[in-house]
Parts: sequence; structure tokens; C-alpha cells
Amino acid sequence: MDSESAPNKKHMTLGEYLARLRVAAGMSLRQVEEATKRDVSNAYLSQLEKGKVNKPSPSILHALATVYDVLYEDLMERAGYLARPETAHSGRRRGRVAAFAIKNITPQEEQALIDYLAYLRYKRKKT
Repeated sequence: MDSESAPNKKHMTLGEYLARLRVAAGMSLRQVEEATKRDVSNAYLSQLEKGKVNKPSPSILHALATVYDVLYEDLMERAGYLARPETAHSGRRRGRVAAFAIKNITPQEEQALIDYLAYLRYKRKKT
């Protein structure tokens, strides 16, 4: 199976993506609640991350996009409000996370970068 068809990376749910962004940011559920000025409660975010809520309101997504410094449109796409644009580059797209300024990054590469950043921040916290 090639990396383009890996099911865990290609079909990541909105909740899984939000959880990975939060971990990569080194934030707890309560810290996200505070950062959104309580627009997103820690209990609601937990439900989102666990997939118990699948289509949060656009205002919730906007608050999370601001905190995680990702494109609002990306979260709207992942929540199903916007259609994902098709590209002519075999599923490649421009990176969505601001720190990943590499052009034409694949979703799998983006996720690997998010996972690695989460690992580095976790490791840094332990020391």
C-alpha cells in the first residue's frame, strides 16, 4: 500500500485533526477553552475530538482556527461546509498550517509534520 492510499492519514476525521493540532500546540483542553475566551468549552472540544460531535458551528471552527493558527477554510472543509478543491497535482495541496510553508505538501506529509511537532513538544515538556 502506498502512502497516498494509507487509510489513517488520508481519511482523518475533523476530531482527530483537531486533537493533533491541540497536542502539537502543546495545549490542554482547558487552555484551548481559555484561549478561545470560553467560546469553545473544554467539554465540547473533548466531544469534538472524540467524534461525538461531527459538525460544529462555523463560529466554533473560527475560534479554533484562530487558536491553532490554521486556515479557517481548512476546518470548514474538514467539517463538510466547503468542498475540497481538486488539484492537478495527484492529491497534493498547499500546506495548511502556517509553519509549513512548503508548497504542494501532501495531506500525509502535513500530518507527519504535525505528529512530529507534537512529539517534540511532548518530549520538551518532560525535560
